[in-house]
Amino acid sequence: MNAARPALLLPALLALLLASLAVALLSGSVPIDPAQLWQPDSTAGRILWELRLPRAATAFTTGALLAVAGVLMQVLLRNPLADPYILGVSGGASVGALLALMAGAGRLLLQGAAFAGALLSTLLVFTLAHGRGSWNPGRLLLTGVVLAAGWGALISLLLSLGPDTGLRGMLFWLMGDLGQARWPWWGLLALAAGLAPALAQSRALNLLAGGDEQAAALGVNSARLRGLIYLLASLLTASAVTLAGNIGFIGLVVPHGLRLLGARDHRLLLPASALAGGTLLVVADTLARTALAPRQLPVGVLTALLGVPLFLVLLHRNREIQLRD
Repeated sequence: MNAARPALLLPALLALLLASLAVALLSGSVPIDPAQLWQPDSTAGRILWELRLPRAATAFTTGALLAVAGVLMQVLLRNPLADPYILGVSGGASVGALLALMAGAGRLLLQGAAFAGALLSTLLVFTLAHGRGSWNPGRLLLTGVVLAAGWGALISLLLSLGPDTGLRGMLFWLMGDLGQARWPWWGLLALAAGLAPALAQSRALNLLAGGDEQAAALGVNSARLRGLIYLLASLLTASAVTLAGNIGFIGLVVPHGLRLLGARDHRLLLPASALAGGTLLVVADTLARTALAPRQLPVGVLTALLGVPLFLVLLHRNREIQLRD
């Protein structure tokens, strides 16, 4: 990438975000004339401020959380194909949310149960992977994959035992759904809490991505940095899953695509991923609302349909990509 592109990347992504938000706010089964937006108590104003704007804000926040978590997971595992869900955090959150749904809990308790499940999964992976000795990316990945399989079996059991009346809601949540979105204030706080320390460690992340030996030679405490990365990525993933359920491919495609564009310095990659991930999910959610209007699709279905071919294109363009231990 030439020298001019890094300076233009963030402004370009910000412009795309603003354009996608404008389209999201004006699109839907009820058309809105921009001139009506500022009329007191108008139908258009209520639709925008009470429904579409909170949903678009939640979509941006969730996409940004997943994209930043994807960057951190890929550094942690030294694998450009890693994504935020690979270590079982989403499985724990899903089990917690399904238990809350089966108990008839309200939205606040649902979010609390999902977050508690995600934190439990994080604690289990961290404890089991560490064991009595030090842990490495391979051991962490294996532990996470096994735990994710266990959560998956428990999810299937809960779905088979759940009441028929609540099964549709459970499935929609598992597929990723923004239909019940509210203002994501705490999600934005979680994004700031994860992004700020990650940016502060961006130089160390650059070194760790090049390997432990290079990082250690330049004074980076790899074990401590890995622990911080894992905790931050888990916080971001848990917050995203709690907000909108399981939404795939954002944390995989966005960081990988930006790296192919040349954004390899984490001082640029982290904020660029937040903007690009948020924009991508806003666009996907707009399509989910409007493609079959007035019916709405789970946004997780749209991200998978968009993410699979997009990732295959990215993979084809980067033939040298390899899985590393």
